[in-house]
Amino acid sequence: MSSAEKPIAVARVVDDEPNPYLLGVFAPVKEELTLDDLEVVGQIPRDLNGVYLRNGPNRQFEAPGRYHMFDGDGMIHAVHFENGRARYRNRYIRTRAFQEESEAGRALWTGLMENPKDNPWGNTHGLGIKDSANTDVILHRGRVLATWYLCGQPYGVDPLSLETLGAQDFLDTFTGDMMAHNKVDEATGELLWFDYGPDKAALRYGIIGAEGKQTHVTEVALPGPRLPHDMAITANYTVLMDLPLVQDQQARAAGKYRIFYDKSLVSRFAVLPRHGDGASDVRWFEAKPCYIYHVINAWEEGDEIVMDVCRVKNPQHQTTFATPLSNMLAYMRLDAQLYRYRFDLATGRTQERALDDGNIEFPSIDSRIMGRSHRYSYNMRLANEPTLLFDGLVRFDSQTGTKQEYFFGPGRWGAEAPFAPRDGSTGETDGYVVTFVNDESTGRAEVDIFDAEDITAGPVARVLLPQRVPSGFHACWVRADQLRQEQDAR
Repeated sequence: MSSAEKPIAVARVVDDEPNPYLLGVFAPVKEELTLDDLEVVGQIPRDLNGVYLRNGPNRQFEAPGRYHMFDGDGMIHAVHFENGRARYRNRYIRTRAFQEESEAGRALWTGLMENPKDNPWGNTHGLGIKDSANTDVILHRGRVLATWYLCGQPYGVDPLSLETLGAQDFLDTFTGDMMAHNKVDEATGELLWFDYGPDKAALRYGIIGAEGKQTHVTEVALPGPRLPHDMAITANYTVLMDLPLVQDQQARAAGKYRIFYDKSLVSRFAVLPRHGDGASDVRWFEAKPCYIYHVINAWEEGDEIVMDVCRVKNPQHQTTFATPLSNMLAYMRLDAQLYRYRFDLATGRTQERALDDGNIEFPSIDSRIMGRSHRYSYNMRLANEPTLLFDGLVRFDSQTGTKQEYFFGPGRWGAEAPFAPRDGSTGETDGYVVTFVNDESTGRAEVDIFDAEDITAGPVARVLLPQRVPSGFHACWVRADQLRQEQDAR
């Protein structure tokens, strides 16, 4: 029996609550498809060449206990654009845990919100939860890396076939796990990463060089175990975070994983030279308490590090919850604003201010200038719904503070939308923005293509798909020239 034919999860009622992240646009899809002849409304631009990939949860077996989105088996949905045509395929990421459950024909792990004591194994930090590789997806050295929210093995994936190439050890130089949100500096070819653990009062930070080997690793001490989600890079520095979302040590002692927001703590930012020592070279900057899921970009201006983020003022909307499920739903309902920090390396001073008051998250920029000054970011507008849904696309101009917006329409929900440079592109708006859109009325998805110069004009083309693309997490764009480099390397 193929994985596409095996039983998939259905919504369960636990504590008398149906889990919305197993219903509607979040429900898993059954089939792994490969489709070449897709219906198109409008015309796909011929200078849009590359692959749009998006990762997200799609569990194959119903597991005991309460379901969390980070439990679902990773599945990548991809659309390959070439000379005005589009091809779609979706594939599970064949992680070690996915393979073991496939062979067993049933779930072997409970979820993030359950006691993991009977789970077969977990990550290298002693967190006994299934590494599903379902969170982020980035390109490094010709292959896509799929990574997981709570630090797991980075899994290599072919950007065209979506074949899983296995857990990556970077030429036998890397051990341990990576956090989901790593950064690739296209100017140097380096992959910069970090990780943490539920029992460790430190972050580990390292670099995989352009040749594919680990070239640097160091530790940055923390006051206690923390749960940072993202990092930032500039041309010469890395910014790591110590934020007030912390591990519940009493729950940890009982064998459970639980986090809480400690408002008595400040936010701290570690600025470290890219190849610096985490003990002797780090500079700490303090700011008002908050949480940051996603960084937009960072860069250097004289003696200052400038960092733009999506800042969550209060990631825990109340201090007590009636049920564990309501706790999870509260954390997944984001309230984030575009925000700027300035860290002055000469004076040690931090400046911070909001850039916009809209509820905006899941940002993307032109990946070619990561770590260098940007003007435009492409963001998702968070819907006023109890679940994590995006009802619009927002292009924000950080130079003027203005934005362009497009709303998908009633019952239509988008996905993280990367910038896709046109062939010969010369700037941050010289290209397109692509996003999956689910339509609740039809139960189908499509890929909408926008001209990055004018988001408000609506899609220039819509590629219609025969099934949904379940709402999930992060996406990337792989350019045609990057695909050619990967093929040449083979």
